[in-house]
Amino acid sequence: MSESDDPVETERVWLVERTYSDDEQNIIILVYATPDGSKYLRKERSLTSFGDVRDTTAAVDAKAGSLGTVDDDERREQYAAEVERTREQYAPDEAI
Repeated sequence: MSESDDPVETERVWLVERTYSDDEQNIIILVYATPDGSKYLRKERSLTSFGDVRDTTAAVDAKAGSLGTVDDDERREQYAAEVERTREQYAPDEAI
């Protein structure tokens, strides 16, 4: 079976949070969420130098198995509201 016969299920998630790590210097934590706020993807990005330029896009397509579940109702609502705001302002592949 080739890779094309076994597609990987992905889900589009949108940037809802960007913070700097308290524990380590030069780490940015990006949180992306599904439109309903029920699932999230956390990415940590190291800023190794000023020349290390990697765009942060408004949305990414994440492997469905790599998404965590948002159990807190308040956080789920917050993520859903942030996704809506991000979707209104940016195209999925637009750098923000």
